[in-house]
Amino acid sequence: MILLSLLGSTGSIGGSTLDVVRRWPSRFGVHSLVAGRNVKLLAQQIAEFRPKIAVVADEAALDDLLRQLKAEGTSIPELACGAEARIAAASAPEAGFVMSAIVGIEGLQATYEAVRLGKRIGLANKEVLVAAGALVTAAMRESGAEMIPVDSEHNGAHQCLRCGERKDAAKLILTASGGPFRETPVDALAVVTPEQALNHPTWKMGQRITIDSATLMNKGFEVIEACWLFNFHPSDVQVVVHPQSKVHAMVEFTDGSVIAQVSATDMRMPIQYALTYPERAEAPVPRLNWAEPSRWTFDPPDFKKFPLLKLAYQAQEAGGSATATLNAADEIAVEAFLAGRIPFPAIAATVAETLDRAPGRRPRTIGDVLEIDRASRLLAREVVASRWGGGVAQTETAARA
Repeated sequence: MILLSLLGSTGSIGGSTLDVVRRWPSRFGVHSLVAGRNVKLLAQQIAEFRPKIAVVADEAALDDLLRQLKAEGTSIPELACGAEARIAAASAPEAGFVMSAIVGIEGLQATYEAVRLGKRIGLANKEVLVAAGALVTAAMRESGAEMIPVDSEHNGAHQCLRCGERKDAAKLILTASGGPFRETPVDALAVVTPEQALNHPTWKMGQRITIDSATLMNKGFEVIEACWLFNFHPSDVQVVVHPQSKVHAMVEFTDGSVIAQVSATDMRMPIQYALTYPERAEAPVPRLNWAEPSRWTFDPPDFKKFPLLKLAYQAQEAGGSATATLNAADEIAVEAFLAGRIPFPAIAATVAETLDRAPGRRPRTIGDVLEIDRASRLLAREVVASRWGGGVAQTETAARA
């Protein structure tokens, strides 16, 4: 039996991972569950999956979890909190597979340590490669760690690349649904609300990733990740808008052949693929019905409407600290938009100005990356305060300009 260390157990990826584990009780078990502050859900997971270790964000959440477990009469595992506990859970010798699904930079250190130990990792945390791609991939080469991407697009690319030799793969094509504003005129974006931006047409995800999908920043992050995962230059990674979300990725080989990966839009598909690779287990969700008529379309992205996608390409080309700054600034800008402090177009403007003002660095350690992230967040908050401190009502006219 393979035991999992699940980083981010109470999130959407964590829940889907546990659903796959639930389907294969003789094949997979849970060594550790790492969560944030959703102790109610974590307590339910502990009761069902009986992990050896459970980790939460801080002492307050730890006290809440202990009370919850005692009240429910649940057998109490080893409990811990904080960054060091996350690292210990990911590094445990018993954990044969680490699912990296913590949202944000908080998942970086634990995942990096698992990489250094040569573990097999299912990667669903974008920040790991966006912020520290050079360091993580160097550690992978040294330790022999295996990283199976869980994002549907990268998982699709991983599958496509199995159809030929890497040296013969000329181009990687990632698909994007286009988000809720695919057909919205540029001028109308200045007045869209967080509620509208959170209404994704295809996927049900957390708030930040849903907003990133609405700006296409999420696709920009995926371009950066793809460069590190599959050793592509940014110019060889192309994005196309595919609203039907059935084709997740395509690889064009040197002879002009294009291999596409197609599957249902359910995260349990790539999660199970990562857990069972190189085997292909029975589908965890209903298969596509090829008897039904369907039409798939592919269009180039509108870089004028979605400037963050272009910024992501530029940041990856620049290298060094640029992608870490890109990620940090985006998180602060999205946070400000969701709070009603800035209009939708100001997300891109905040990221662009932060990138312009942040000094370029070459991080040599994960500590350097975390410091770059901290400084970039401070700078992004300064940009938001100085340019849009008055709130959305005073900035809509400027945003339209």
